[in-house]
Amino acid sequence: MRHISVITTVGTLADARSLARSMVERQLAACAHIAPIESFYRWQGAVQNDTEFKITFKTRAEHYAGLEAAIRSEHPYELPDIHALALDQIYGPYARWLEQSTAVPSAPPGTRSQDD
Repeated sequence: MRHISVITTVGTLADARSLARSMVERQLAACAHIAPIESFYRWQGAVQNDTEFKITFKTRAEHYAGLEAAIRSEHPYELPDIHALALDQIYGPYARWLEQSTAVPSAPPGTRSQDD
């Protein structure tokens, strides 16, 4: 089973907390870490400098599409940064906790489960 960290940024601590809680409650992520950061970026032709909050979600790789869609639906930015990093090396007991803390992804409509 592959594990990933999914990262996004938001402009306020309240938005960060809201996204973090929502994704963990929905079992799309096992946990979420919030950290203040300073960002420099080009937007609408000008270099911007803002304080943001980086949210790092830990989850199963197969949750990426669902987690990305859920983040996009709740994200306050017009163009959110959402990306994933593979966790190639991960402590075994932590990996098992991560798997137990996330929902088993449901099969796409029209497919059969292994039990059928």
